[in-house]
Amino acid sequence: MTHPSLELQIQTLPDNPGVYQYYDKDGKILYVGKAKNLKKRVSSYFNKIHDNGKTNVLVRKIVEIKHIVVSSEQDALLLENNLIKKLQPRYNISLKDDKTYPWICIKKEPFSRIFPTRRMMKDGSEYFGPYTNFKTINTLLDLIKELYPLRTCNYDLRESNIQSGKFKVCLEFHIGNCKGPCEGYESLENYQKQVDAIREILKGNFKQSLRDFKSKMTEFAANMQFEEAQKVKEKIEVLENYQSRSTVLNPKISNIDVFSIVSDETMAYVNFLQIAHGAIIRSYTLEMKKNSTKRMKNFSS
Repeated sequence: MTHPSLELQIQTLPDNPGVYQYYDKDGKILYVGKAKNLKKRVSSYFNKIHDNGKTNVLVRKIVEIKHIVVSSEQDALLLENNLIKKLQPRYNISLKDDKTYPWICIKKEPFSRIFPTRRMMKDGSEYFGPYTNFKTINTLLDLIKELYPLRTCNYDLRESNIQSGKFKVCLEFHIGNCKGPCEGYESLENYQKQVDAIREILKGNFKQSLRDFKSKMTEFAANMQFEEAQKVKEKIEVLENYQSRSTVLNPKISNIDVFSIVSDETMAYVNFLQIAHGAIIRSYTLEMKKNSTKRMKNFSS
């Protein structure tokens, strides 16, 4: 197959945010990258000699350039990350830097810690994301902190260590942010129930936590423990306020992915919504020019 010249391929790139893919003469993927402006970013590869020798080798091997236009730079971040995982381009590995996308980790350990990270370890831990920035992560973690008292220490809380009295409670225990599992003041069973509830929140499901808190509030009120009931009521309000800021469609809708395609003679638009428990938790739109039948087939695959 004869490809248009690289100069022509670059000239026809749009000035939109998106993801570009480089291929060699055998049609093998070399590199996937993101750009705020596709034409400017791709052009920069070919108009100078790079300090990194591997980048120069990469540029000499490029024969075909494909691209996907998205609606924002944040969408480009997510799409780039997903394509790199799927396609495993050779030069994304050899030229990789330390910048990765943030996740929320539920650590696989007794009394699981929950924290933000840029590194995914293959240790059985759970990772939620990726998120486009730490602002979203910090909002979620602040919400979780207000709802559930979890430990933040790095102690190895195996039962043998707790029973031997190896650890002492810290300031977080005394100010009410932790229930002191390090000294056995909280059971593993009770702690993991909280982790289970947090896992559902990270998936977009607020129903169970709201149900549990309302049940506790009713129980405290029935036992004339009005101060405790008020504390739980405040947690309910925090959770409901956060939920109301999500785009809620219908709480009866479960976990589904929604795609729609709008097309005319020259352009095609593919819209994607990820819905969990009635709330839109992710969305983006791909805009594509109909100047290559092969490109459309590549996208659909």
